[in-house]
Amino acid sequence: MKTVKDYFGSLVFDDRVMKEMLSADVYAKLKKTMDEGSELDISVANAVADAMKEWAISKGATHFTHWFQPLTGITAEKHDSFIAPNPHGGVIMEFSGKELIKGEPDASSFPSGGLRATFEARGYTAWDPTSYAFIKGKTLCIPTAFCSYEGHALDKKTPLLRSMEALNRQALRILRLFGNTSAKHVRACVGPEQEYFLVTKEMYDKRPDLRFTGRTLFGARPPKGQEMDDHYFGAIKPRVAAFMEELNEELWKVGILAKTEHNEVAPAQHEIAPIYTTANIATDHNQLTMEIMQKVALKHGLVCLLHEKPFAGVNGSGKHNNWSIATDSGQNLLSPGDTPYENAQFLLFLCAVIKAVDDYQDLLRISVATAGNDHRLGANEAPPAVVSIFLGDELTAILDAIESGTPYNGTSKIEMKLGVDFLPKFHRDTTDRNRTSPFAFTGNKFEFRMLGSSNSIACANIMLNSAVAESLCQFADRLESAGNFEAELNSLIKDTIKAHKRIIFNGNGYDESWIKEATEKRGLSNYRTTPDCMPHLLDKKNVDMLIKHGVYSLAELKSRCEIMLENYCKTVIIEANTMVDMAKTQIAPAVELFTADIARGAAAKKALDASLECSYEKNVVIKLSALLDRIAAKTDELSSALVSVGNAEDIETKAYRIRDEILPLMGELRLACDEAETLTAKSYWPFPTYADLLFGVK
Repeated sequence: MKTVKDYFGSLVFDDRVMKEMLSADVYAKLKKTMDEGSELDISVANAVADAMKEWAISKGATHFTHWFQPLTGITAEKHDSFIAPNPHGGVIMEFSGKELIKGEPDASSFPSGGLRATFEARGYTAWDPTSYAFIKGKTLCIPTAFCSYEGHALDKKTPLLRSMEALNRQALRILRLFGNTSAKHVRACVGPEQEYFLVTKEMYDKRPDLRFTGRTLFGARPPKGQEMDDHYFGAIKPRVAAFMEELNEELWKVGILAKTEHNEVAPAQHEIAPIYTTANIATDHNQLTMEIMQKVALKHGLVCLLHEKPFAGVNGSGKHNNWSIATDSGQNLLSPGDTPYENAQFLLFLCAVIKAVDDYQDLLRISVATAGNDHRLGANEAPPAVVSIFLGDELTAILDAIESGTPYNGTSKIEMKLGVDFLPKFHRDTTDRNRTSPFAFTGNKFEFRMLGSSNSIACANIMLNSAVAESLCQFADRLESAGNFEAELNSLIKDTIKAHKRIIFNGNGYDESWIKEATEKRGLSNYRTTPDCMPHLLDKKNVDMLIKHGVYSLAELKSRCEIMLENYCKTVIIEANTMVDMAKTQIAPAVELFTADIARGAAAKKALDASLECSYEKNVVIKLSALLDRIAAKTDELSSALVSVGNAEDIETKAYRIRDEILPLMGELRLACDEAETLTAKSYWPFPTYADLLFGVK
């Protein structure tokens, strides 16, 4: 019987395989490229490609693909076989360094936001040697970046890698100031917690809204939801347990460090979380995780729902992005440490994050903006759309003491003069966790909780890495020119705390009073929807910062703004059209049939005995007839609004009109249909109910 140790990473061309199959010289040169970003010689690429091919074929692979992440939010792949014609007949198996390094997929059919015209088809994929190749099915998947013929990034990996390098450069400047000359690289590290729902395939197939949009557009609340808190961390049902067991096996085979699994708050909701790895690999792994989850679920007669809000009235699904930064030697720069030196360094990096989140709260909000996530943020189940930082009582008290220059009344009463006097020790886990905070410190990392479950984690980490890099750059500029490092460090931290303490909030983020305080007193932004926040991507301060650090060009930023707004519009329009279709062809006919049957039943009773009141039948017929009229009217209104919105002069205007016209009408149509569901006999209702979906998996 094979154990996990036997098959973990068996489908990954990882360091173990490379050491075994490459010569010492080739391996050393490849590792230098992976660790330091040095240019890869074609001879090394050829040697790696040959070894990769032989290894893949030994695992049953027949094809290879450049696996990339276009701006669709999912992954893309084009398969090519290893076969080449043999001059003597038959075939040989070939794979060159050139094929490994570069591919040329069609770039015209992917979202580009105007960077590419339809007739400008050429695009390039470039091997990312920092992320291991893996086998999926019978295909060798090579993680790659994706760019246009002119060199514009058409994917999410390229800007992510750029942001990681920007953070690396600026963090190293800070470490050198603290006397650290051994660190060669600083990496952003991430562990994303993936939430999801499971429903039966049989029921899913009967719901057009789930099939077309990923969420239920109609559905009356069931008698029981999550009120009893009996699902969270509860015993896992046998069918779900079998799914989780196979999911773990498949993830472990491709080297994904799946660690934690449990039931989430809502019925039919679950979570899986991995161990930390670099932001780039974590992004690749999360995209692969979502794909594998859906495939494995189907094998068990289930469907994995990754939408942020598949069901109204119960908790939606997020993807908490646990983020930290560490040196190549493994030192976590957000861990407080035990010595004055470490504490001073930690506090500076902490202040850099605080400043970054305050200065670029709009970019963080933009990074999680989707039509799906708009339903979740601020719904008393997820962080509000207002960005704030939770630090806990101890860290907040320490920062207050530093700002005021007063003794810290914690483990020791000592005036906080950084780098001079002994700093009080404080431990990683001295504070409670705040589940309502969008950005919470959790001992040695920050948990960015605003991401939606279907989001690529690339976007959030791009903005977070870039914003922190900018803070560190400003800090390094000031400290490098200082005559007295310790005095300037002390002054810098005090100044930063004073300027940015408005972003720190340790209370209940769900409370409406906090939203009022945040916006009216503290001046924090509150961009409730995607159309509210997305145009701010092109604000001058954001454009200047992202261009300065080489993360995006101006053309790339304009394209992203266009693509995200277009995606928002397309998503909602598909939902609205689905609602119209379901209301017209399923709900209204079902309600009409039931109403007519009830009316005929009442007439038959009256014919038998004219003195019978038939009050039940009368009330049902009256109520459902009125609801049918409302359903018909709202369906027509929604249909007309969709035609009108389609004539909007530009994408920004279209997005605003969808937010202000389409979504309210969708809400009104849903209310009428959901009320009709509560009055219509279940046998007449045309698709599975919430009770069926949420409690159908045994």
